[in-house]
Amino acid sequence: MTTSILLIRHGETAWNAVRRLQGHIDIPLNPEGQRQADALARALAAEPLHAIISSDLQRALQTAQAVAGPGRTVHQDVQLRERCYGVFEGMLYADIERTYPAEFAAWQARDIDAVPPAGERVAESFRQFYDRCMGGIAASAERHAGRSIAIVAHGGVLECAYRAATGMGLDSPRDFQVKNASINRFTVANGKLALHSWGETAHLEQLVLDDIV
Repeated sequence: MTTSILLIRHGETAWNAVRRLQGHIDIPLNPEGQRQADALARALAAEPLHAIISSDLQRALQTAQAVAGPGRTVHQDVQLRERCYGVFEGMLYADIERTYPAEFAAWQARDIDAVPPAGERVAESFRQFYDRCMGGIAASAERHAGRSIAIVAHGGVLECAYRAATGMGLDSPRDFQVKNASINRFTVANGKLALHSWGETAHLEQLVLDDIV
């Protein structure tokens, strides 16, 4: 059986807008992010979704709840959280580079086993994060085998799915964008993830035109 997955990044947050690293810090959508989530809901209104699954962090959950609409349950899965970055969380990228230059360099060089220093939470390497979130996606696909589902998560989760589906190495530079509130279409058959469409954002462009009018 083939499972269809719409994999969606949450709408924009205030921290996204200023390049402040969120990780597991629970930041809500900003007004632009909520508008994006509402546009996403309109775009997906006719999709025959058997289930809607979300990271339990509120920026993803708010986006998923907009897609679900009133009266429909959103299933939460902690495996779909963004990567945990330890002490980096809450810092601007520029401040991380200045305060932790060696650790920042390892991160940017895509050392997939490098672990940022611990902060309030213990950080994950990229390899650990990849295994966690891909396990979550696989479990959802198996649980809803043969159906169409939406998974609302984070930029890092979408990056992992893209790499898994295309065979791109974990240590390769990222040469693709992961946009807020974008729609990305995958299937899972015989345990294999396949990518069919990446970075659909026409629904957000229409939102901009509506705002102008």
